[in-house]
Amino acid sequence: MEFVATFRDLRDASVLITGGGTGIGAALTSAFVRQGSKVAFIDIAHDPSVALSEALSHETGRRPLYINADLTNIQAIRNAAAQAAEAHGPVTVLVNNAALDRRHQIEDVTEEFWDANQAINLRPCFFTVQAVAPGMKALGRGTIVNFTSTSFMINSPDMPSYTAAKAGIVGLTKGLARNLGTHNIRVNAIAPGWVITERQRKLWVTEESLSAHVSRQCIKREMIAGDMIGPCLFLASEASAMMTAQTLIVDGGVL
Repeated sequence: MEFVATFRDLRDASVLITGGGTGIGAALTSAFVRQGSKVAFIDIAHDPSVALSEALSHETGRRPLYINADLTNIQAIRNAAAQAAEAHGPVTVLVNNAALDRRHQIEDVTEEFWDANQAINLRPCFFTVQAVAPGMKALGRGTIVNFTSTSFMINSPDMPSYTAAKAGIVGLTKGLARNLGTHNIRVNAIAPGWVITERQRKLWVTEESLSAHVSRQCIKREMIAGDMIGPCLFLASEASAMMTAQTLIVDGGVL
């Protein structure tokens, strides 16, 4: 999806995106680069991330900074945030996008699986904020966009640890918004519906499941990663200057 709106305040903004090398994250990385932002993104998937950086450099003349890091490692998060700030100045836009929606049944969940799942889907969302907040406070401004999911809102049955984490992101967003608002730092969330990325198509999509889901949407087409660009740019920019502590549902009208 080609997105044509321009948010002038995002030009030269220092942007950090987690999980920015593939799927929704790659679409967001591309979008911010095309806004003229100074983009750094974290991803553990090396080859597609390098390919994305090279492609964007060739297409736009602006190369995003790819930081290979494991977000389950808190020190790696801190190091990545410091590297982004060193390259582009203090981070003023943080997008917490990284997630892993592994399906699992109640009886199969071990303590180790639960902790590992939360360490990917919830914990980094807080610690990336902790890492960039001092820089935002010093500047007296900043925007944070946390990606949650409608999965917990529609009672999705096949990934209870994941849906718990995604519900937790909404609570975290609201608490952070109250805490950081006095520093002119806004914190909002986006709750996508079923976005059909390459991974989703490979692992979960069947003709029947996709048709059934689209039939529940008001807008009768499958959602793609590019559909998250507009909402994210809006929340990151001053176009949403008095929006904070909100969760923006982008699901084609299922809810």
